[in-house]
Amino acid sequence: MFLIETLDGNQSSDMDTPMSEPSSEPGQASGSGRSVAAIDRAVEVLFLFSRSSGTLGVTEISRELGVSKAVVHRILASLCERSLLIADPRSRRYGLGPAVMELAAAFRDQLDVRTLAIDEMRRLSAETDETATLSVRYGDRRVYVDQITPPREVKMTVPIGGSFPLHAGASSKAFLAWLTDAAVDRYLADNPLDALTDATVVSIDELRAELEGIRAQGFALSFGERQHDAGSVAAPILDHNGEPVAVVSVCGPIYRFRSKIGPASAAVVEATRALSAKLGAQPLA
Repeated sequence: MFLIETLDGNQSSDMDTPMSEPSSEPGQASGSGRSVAAIDRAVEVLFLFSRSSGTLGVTEISRELGVSKAVVHRILASLCERSLLIADPRSRRYGLGPAVMELAAAFRDQLDVRTLAIDEMRRLSAETDETATLSVRYGDRRVYVDQITPPREVKMTVPIGGSFPLHAGASSKAFLAWLTDAAVDRYLADNPLDALTDATVVSIDELRAELEGIRAQGFALSFGERQHDAGSVAAPILDHNGEPVAVVSVCGPIYRFRSKIGPASAAVVEATRALSAKLGAQPLA
């Protein structure tokens, strides 16, 4: 524990922070109550690092959480032992450790994107009185995996399990716009821009320009590009790396959908940003 004990920005000594002794802060309960309080503080420390853009020192943590440096030292030592944090002996500062990534990976592995998105899809359908859809990507295609339809006679429905190219339609372009430049280049090199309707964009230069606009505004639009007489607005659900893992759209007949573009696009962007935040994505500017 010597390394951890000496990582104090105010040059406190080992004797100032005995690691083996329990905290004696005033008002702290004994036994199980003290254990719960220690867990709460450890969690607070981890969330403090999650909000920080870099490393943190003992003094900063102590000041931010309002606890003594001795208590901070003990928490940091415990978190470092479990690789949730790592210590830099030169700077005497701490950062998140590899075990955090293991926990995040386990969370992502058990995550069902349909379960994650279903409540937002229901809200979108109810709010817009149109169909909300969810798509995932498989290679150079994207596939509808779920939809919520409104209780009205004339409505859009999509083929669950149906796959489509990434250059045609709002949901497809929402995937393509958030891929890396290299991935977009590869897609354009490997896939002809076949027209699904007369409105499908089949020019590489035109498509590239549209993808830039989509990324800048945060959503994609389509009027009859994949299906005649269908209008749609779509935005991606991004993971912690900023990569699209799914796309949510709202769609309806063109004749009534054009008048809904403003509120529908705002609602879709709000929903997908909330879902992206649950996957650890950084807020978009």
